[in-house]
Amino acid sequence: MIENNELFHKIYQEDRILPEEAPDLFSWDIINLGKAGNMRRRLVYPKEEVGFIIDRIVNFTNICEAACAFCAFHARANLIQSYELTMDDILRKVEELIAVGGTQVMLQGGLHPGYTLDKYIEMVKTVKNRFPKIYLHSFSPSEIVHISRKSSLPIDNVVKALKEAGLDSVPGASDLLVDRIRAKVSPKKITVDEWREVIYSLYRNEMKSSATMTYGMGETHEEKIEHLKIIRDVQDDTGILQAFIPWSFSPAGTRMENILPATGMDYLKMVAIARIFLDNITYIQAGWLTEGLKLAQIALTMGANDMGGVLMEEVVVKATGIKTSTNHKELVHIIKNAGKIPVQRDSRYRAIRECG
Repeated sequence: MIENNELFHKIYQEDRILPEEAPDLFSWDIINLGKAGNMRRRLVYPKEEVGFIIDRIVNFTNICEAACAFCAFHARANLIQSYELTMDDILRKVEELIAVGGTQVMLQGGLHPGYTLDKYIEMVKTVKNRFPKIYLHSFSPSEIVHISRKSSLPIDNVVKALKEAGLDSVPGASDLLVDRIRAKVSPKKITVDEWREVIYSLYRNEMKSSATMTYGMGETHEEKIEHLKIIRDVQDDTGILQAFIPWSFSPAGTRMENILPATGMDYLKMVAIARIFLDNITYIQAGWLTEGLKLAQIALTMGANDMGGVLMEEVVVKATGIKTSTNHKELVHIIKNAGKIPVQRDSRYRAIRECG
């Protein structure tokens, strides 16, 4: 039984869903919601292939001015020891990735009070000079704004300089694009308008990005849709968002441990609703890292069509106590048993080879 017949027909008639209509989807039966999500996936991606990439996140420092309440990774006095990787450390990690057939590196760090544009350019140039074929999908909108402030330069200048140094694309780490929530959990981080400004700057500089969503931080269903609407509007304007990646907030180890964690059902609903609403984004990643491999596998039947990266190294999520890991063989097995065709892809979502 469908709770909202008019919305049901609108979805299956391939119409765009309005923001005021979308919150009703959270009350839908999970089976009907999943079927609708999978149908909308076929509209933008009719193939049954599911891709993954072999990559590595290199967290070059955990010293961070933002000190977000939802973060368990940043250095805190007497709680978590601070560190900064040397360039030799970074190069060794990239070399290890290449040795196992990896193609993408994500350089990510905190908002270090002493780092200016020169430091980031040095990192990018050094990696690219040693490994010219590696794809650098690195930093974040918050880091771009941080560099802009520390260097007293416009955001466009920062993006252009990083691109010229060899940066290939920037992950659109979005957290939750709701200023009410951001004011509570990350008041020292960027605003929604600043996030938009970075994405539009990437567009002007002909660079690709993505968008994420960290939900379960006390927001309403309407605010979840507010986040999705910002992403859809930005994608309408730019077309540079290659993928959308939702994941649930894990309160363990943070200053928000009183928050009740989101459930697996919440996650599957979020995937399906995102797919129904975001009619202009081709790839939605199944978040195996935060949600676990089994839930990610189910998500592939509800609108998700990518498994993200094998992630040779990850430390930020692990800081919350989540220790999910995987490998090439296991991802291929998970994808095949979801009835899909596993493919290894590159950073532009082009298939390199079919697996298994």
